[in-house]
Amino acid sequence: MKKKLLSVVLSTAMIAAVLTGCGGGDDSAATSAPADTTADTTAEAPADTTAEAPADTTAEAPADTAASGELIKVGIINNDPSESGYRTANVNDLQNMFTEENDYDADFAYSLKNDEQITAAQKFIQDGVDYLLLSAADTAGWDSVLQDAQDAGVRVILFDRTIDADESLYEASIISDMDQEGQTAVDWLAGQNLDAYNIIHIQGVMGSAAQQGRSGALQAAAEEKGWNIVAEQTAEWNAEKAQQIVQSVIDSGKEFNVIYAENDDMAKGAVAALDNANISHGVDGDVIIMGFDTNTWALEELKAGNWNYDGQCNPFQASYIDEIIKTLESGGTLDQKVIIMDEKGFDAETITDDDIANYGI
Repeated sequence: MKKKLLSVVLSTAMIAAVLTGCGGGDDSAATSAPADTTADTTAEAPADTTAEAPADTTAEAPADTAASGELIKVGIINNDPSESGYRTANVNDLQNMFTEENDYDADFAYSLKNDEQITAAQKFIQDGVDYLLLSAADTAGWDSVLQDAQDAGVRVILFDRTIDADESLYEASIISDMDQEGQTAVDWLAGQNLDAYNIIHIQGVMGSAAQQGRSGALQAAAEEKGWNIVAEQTAEWNAEKAQQIVQSVIDSGKEFNVIYAENDDMAKGAVAALDNANISHGVDGDVIIMGFDTNTWALEELKAGNWNYDGQCNPFQASYIDEIIKTLESGGTLDQKVIIMDEKGFDAETITDDDIANYGI
């Protein structure tokens, strides 16, 4: 059942020509975004991206490892599951897919620190995994360990985030276009035509693809349009740290009318600080609230008018990875190296219950 969908996905606008990958990746390591994500933030929902994955892109090939009765050994390196609601959904998706029932022997390693992830990768290579699946904490520093993997015959598949490494060092990359996520959000903000833009910018973990893409779009727009960045600081995806940042700005007496938080949890923390100070926010409020990830609870805040914008980041990549592995195991080859997840943005004025049901995580 999954084989039919890969042929569709790999032949559609979800995969196209080269672009800068998820926030600061090498230009040769990514492709252009899918069909327009900036035009209509309430367009009809695409087919469920969590269902079935891409299909075999080649002709018939020898029997795969699973068919011979052997489990496919994979080492999966991801960010901390407690990082955010997005990450929890992403981790659960992978854990549900990579099981013995699905012909896998999987080990998992979690960290928000690049050096710890690299250490985990080195151990998986030494353990003789067949595949190394990687969502990197930082875009840089991976060339050496990926070369070690290649030398050891370990195939690497990137998911969720791209890295600054030659594309010959990995088999495929299933990612969100973080640059486009940021641009979609910034285009929406520019469209609000505010008399003044005084922005608190709450950043994610510095150096991550999500932070680079979402920060880059805002910083470029601020420079071009003369927007005032009142404060710009990392809260490392954490709600409490975001609340502290906003409280500090409130205490300083600086004026602001926009909070651009690079994930939903940090937007939630920012709102807590506003509520404590009796500052109105959302639709008809004094402060515009922007988040990313489309957690279900965040979209409900949007529909209630307490927030103004939420940008989608699709966490469901496991079925795509599974089909790519099965294709490679069967002796097939992939027509495309990079798959870009289809994503959009949501506005409080137009979001519907169907949007929440279809896109909430």
